[in-house]
Amino acid sequence: MPYDNGKHRLRQTCGPVVESRGELRLVSLNLVVYPVADNKRVISNIYRDWATMGFLELEGKRFVVFGLANKKSVACAIARVLTAEGAEVIHVVRSEERRATARKLFPEAQVFLCDVEEEANIERVSGEIATAIDAAQGGRLDGIVHSIAFANYSDGFKPFHQTLKKDFLQAVDISCFSFVSIADHFKDLLDSDASMVTISISTTRMAAENYGYMAPIKAALNSSLCFLAKSFSAFSRIRFNAVAPGLLKTSASAGIPGYVDSYLFAEKVIPRKQALATEEVANTAAFLLSRRSSGINAQAIVVDAGMEVNYFDREIVRKAVGD
Repeated sequence: MPYDNGKHRLRQTCGPVVESRGELRLVSLNLVVYPVADNKRVISNIYRDWATMGFLELEGKRFVVFGLANKKSVACAIARVLTAEGAEVIHVVRSEERRATARKLFPEAQVFLCDVEEEANIERVSGEIATAIDAAQGGRLDGIVHSIAFANYSDGFKPFHQTLKKDFLQAVDISCFSFVSIADHFKDLLDSDASMVTISISTTRMAAENYGYMAPIKAALNSSLCFLAKSFSAFSRIRFNAVAPGLLKTSASAGIPGYVDSYLFAEKVIPRKQALATEEVANTAAFLLSRRSSGINAQAIVVDAGMEVNYFDREIVRKAVGD
């Protein structure tokens, strides 16, 4: 994008921060300033015109977000952060009802349908998005968010050893394998330095009875990160990471029996005595999607506001054992 104010002409470039021979390079803005009429450089004017890029440098990037359900969902929070940072967000949702919700929340965004339980749907939507981004002419995605999880608790909670095989395998298919399948079917649409981020949980080794059988499935999701990172490294620098949040106040979690009590307990365990906010999870996801996190790969980043280090808080222990 050229810029000419009669005194300075700018063009995009990638170069180190140097100033010599009448040329000023601003690497943080990816610009070069050439004096036209004189040698006076008005840096403040240049910054006013061009210094809109944030630390994450997400402006103009394009991301696909799978899993928006409503305004309280993690996928929605991530999309809001990305949009606020100047990125283009493409939504993929499960149903027409959710498509209407996504369009209401993000009127400018493209929204596609895909029930990931059927792999053919993932293949189909990858083709639709390829057309939408003009992939044939070089259009690419800078990252994908996978915020999808499902478990069938319609018959209520059972002891873990009574988990039905069909329910367990369905949850693995939707909550874990879909991430692998999306990576495979979208690999040709991803920029070589793209980032894929999924949503896990803060720990898979705490036997919370009201979480049913999902922790082992999230453990499988976490394990898939290193295998995806390794297999994709043969042809790209695409990274795979997870955000692993503590307890959140979402519509999905509100439907879990006993979850409110667990949420309130977590709030007391967190050192700051304030629950984890969904936006805090979204901010971490945005960082992992950005090039600023280029050194992080195959990791599950715990975001629990310090909950895991404070289970033996003095007040909690005192109330548990009595004075």
